[in-house]
Amino acid sequence: MDLSIFFAGTGGSVPTARRGLPAILVRRGGDRILFDCGEGTQRQLVSSIGLTELTEIYLTHFHADHWLGLPGMIKTFDLRGRERPLAIHGPPGLRALLGLVLQMAGRVGFELEVIELGLGDVLIRDGYRVAPVAVAHRGRAYGYALFEDERPGVFDPQEAVRLGLSEGPEFGRVQRGETIRGVTPEQVLGDARPGRKLVLSGDTGPCESLRIAAHRADVLVHEATFAEEEDERAGQTGHSTAVQAARLAREAGVGMLALNHVSTRHPLSVLRDEARSVFSPTVIPRDFDTIEIPLAERGEPMLVRWEAQAAAGARPGSGEPAASAQPGEGQPAASAAPGEGQPAAAEAPG
Repeated sequence: MDLSIFFAGTGGSVPTARRGLPAILVRRGGDRILFDCGEGTQRQLVSSIGLTELTEIYLTHFHADHWLGLPGMIKTFDLRGRERPLAIHGPPGLRALLGLVLQMAGRVGFELEVIELGLGDVLIRDGYRVAPVAVAHRGRAYGYALFEDERPGVFDPQEAVRLGLSEGPEFGRVQRGETIRGVTPEQVLGDARPGRKLVLSGDTGPCESLRIAAHRADVLVHEATFAEEEDERAGQTGHSTAVQAARLAREAGVGMLALNHVSTRHPLSVLRDEARSVFSPTVIPRDFDTIEIPLAERGEPMLVRWEAQAAAGARPGSGEPAASAQPGEGQPAASAAPGEGQPAAAEAPG
């Protein structure tokens, strides 16, 4: 089962020529789950992997840079004749916001399910779950944890034969949980293996609840609006520095830290170097980059640059991820893309 994170927008507060507003698409099997929908999100998707039929949407909070893309996207789905219901989840207050969104989008011909989440809610999906996490921003705000169900342990065919099972269908049946001629799955399967886990911070200052939720996550996507020189301003605005995100990642024991919601106030090289001085497996994805999350026995999470995806055969508009990274990809970028890292004349982090 494939699991990946596609970064449709990685900027903070205002778009730039190279970074759109916050939007992350998690792809697991056939599910397409959008977290936040900043202004221009549908254009970002159309320009890259295509505007796929989303399974559901989660909003982290209601600052405009995280939801202004919803009216246009909902209307586009309507004009395309979408029939499948679309569930939109978020903190309390979501119903009022969606009322405003629908005033902009107008009548739509498919069902919109508006689900206000409370802390402690866990949404059960096919093979995985999604749970909101309280974070420290201005007003009610959530991060989200997506974690897979445990997987069965490794099958021991030699032990199965010794216990009297025949190779073939009986092997498959016992691995699916059946007891065959007195042989139970526990006798031929190793310890259960944990599923994969990813955590998205949304906008937040450092907080204990997020550290707990991110414990041993394969990937933590954490905002890094400020460099360390502006840690006081980060605290005043409910945001984090790259160093603060890295400390949380180190304490939580995550596999990879991906910094997003980056600002033009600071060169990316500064954010990258500050974070890596605390937690070395840190990357800063650009728009349209992907993090592939393989099963633990198949390797570690890998950042795949958009250029490598295109070279490997990803077809813009297809909605399909690239098969693999090109040689040399999967390593953290050594420097920012041209045009990145220029200070903005004025920017008010959202």
